[in-house]
Amino acid sequence: MSQRIRRSQEWEVRASTLARKTTNPIRRIVENLQVEPNPDKELIALSIGDPTTFGNLNPPEQVLQAIRESIELHKSRGYAPSKGHYEARVAVAKYSAHQGDVSPEDVILTSGCSHAIEMVITAIAERGQNILVPRPGFSIYQTLSEGFGIKTKYYNLLPNAHWKIDLYDLESQIDDDTVAIVINNPSNPCGSVYDKEHLYEILDIASRNRVPIIADEIYEHFVFSDHKFTPISSISKDVPVLTCSGLTKRFLVPGWRMGWIVIHDRNNVLGKEIRQALSNLSMRILGPSALIQTALPAILEYTPQSFFDDVLLFIETQAKLAFKELRTAPGLRPIEPQGAMYMMIGIQMSLFPEFEDECQFVESLVTEQSVFCLPGQCFEYPNYMRIVLTVPEDKLKEACQRIKIFCKEHVIGGKRKEIENNDIENEVKVICEEITNVV
Repeated sequence: MSQRIRRSQEWEVRASTLARKTTNPIRRIVENLQVEPNPDKELIALSIGDPTTFGNLNPPEQVLQAIRESIELHKSRGYAPSKGHYEARVAVAKYSAHQGDVSPEDVILTSGCSHAIEMVITAIAERGQNILVPRPGFSIYQTLSEGFGIKTKYYNLLPNAHWKIDLYDLESQIDDDTVAIVINNPSNPCGSVYDKEHLYEILDIASRNRVPIIADEIYEHFVFSDHKFTPISSISKDVPVLTCSGLTKRFLVPGWRMGWIVIHDRNNVLGKEIRQALSNLSMRILGPSALIQTALPAILEYTPQSFFDDVLLFIETQAKLAFKELRTAPGLRPIEPQGAMYMMIGIQMSLFPEFEDECQFVESLVTEQSVFCLPGQCFEYPNYMRIVLTVPEDKLKEACQRIKIFCKEHVIGGKRKEIENNDIENEVKVICEEITNVV
C-alpha cells in the first residue's frame, strides 16, 4: 500500500506568481493619491481615457443598427472560431488595406486592443526576455508583461521634438534578450504622430538589429490637420510587424471589447511558428464576443466618413483650445498634440516648491479646484501631467481656467509678478530647459 503524503493541518491557499506580479501602475499611483475634490466645485475628470464617459460622443446610428441586426441572427449566439468568424476577418482585412497587403489569414480577432497586445507579447517573448517600450508610454505594456516574467525596457521620447523617438537611446536599449520593439503611433499619452521619414529611421534600427515591431495603432486615423498617419507596416521592407488595433476609440465603443491583430510578414520571417502560437493563444478565451463579430462587417463598411470627420474635428478643436489656454498658465508647458485624444503638460516644479512632485501638484489641484489630471509618473515621466481632450467644450474651458487660477496662486512670488507682466516667452524657455534636464 502506498504511503499517504501528510498535508499541513492548516489551510494555505496562495495566489499564483502571475497574479502576484501583475500590476497596473496607473491604478497603483492613482489609488495612493489623496484626492478629495472641493465640495463647492463640480469635479472635472481630465484623467479618464474613455471617450464615452461624459456622454457627448456617441457611435453613429449605423453602428447601433448593426448590433440590433446581429442580435436577431442565430450565428451571433454561439461560439465562434477562436481566431474569429471568417466573414469578420475578411472585413478587418479589407478595412486594414492601408497597412499593406492583408488577407483574412493574417487577421486574428481579440477581446479589445489590450488583449491583442497581450497575445503578441506572450507569443514571442519568454520569461527573462525583454520588449522595448516608449517613455512616456501607456502602462499596459508593463502590466501585460511583468506577470509572465517578461521585462520592459524603456526608450526615451523627445518632448522638444514633438515626442519623436530618441533613436540613439532606442538602439542602445537593444540586447541579446530583446524580442520586440513596441511603437505606439499615434501616441497615448503624447498625442504625437510620426511622419514617414521618422518611421523609416525606426525600421532601419529594427532591421539592423533583427528585432520585430509590435505596432500599437489603436489611434490609427486619429490625426489632426497638417499631419498624416502612416502605418509602419506599409513601408516595412523586411521587418515583421504585428499590428494591434480595434473598434475601441475610433468607433467610440471601448466597452464592446473588439480588437484584432494583423500579421505583416513579407519575407516570412515569423514563419509558421508565430502564426501557430497566436492561434494557440486565441484558444484561451475562445475568441471575442460573437455578437460583435457578427456585426463587425456592417460596422466597418457602413460607418459614414462624416462621423469620423466630425469626431476628429471636435477633438482637434479641443486640443487647440486647451493648448491656447494652458500655454499662458504660469509654470506649465503644454505640448501641442498632433493626434489621438490626449495632451501632455510639462510642470516646472521649481516654480512650485511647496509640492514635492507632480503627484502632490495633482492632489492639490483636485482638492482646491476639483480638476483631476493624471500625473506623469503613471507614464514613467515625472514633472508632467496628462489631460484628456474628449470632455465637453464647456467643461474643458472651465477646467483650463481653474488650472490657470491654481498655478497663479501657487507659483513662487518672484515669478508671479513676471508672469503678470506677460513675459511668457522667457517663461516657456526656462520650462523647456528644466524639463529637458530632468528627463
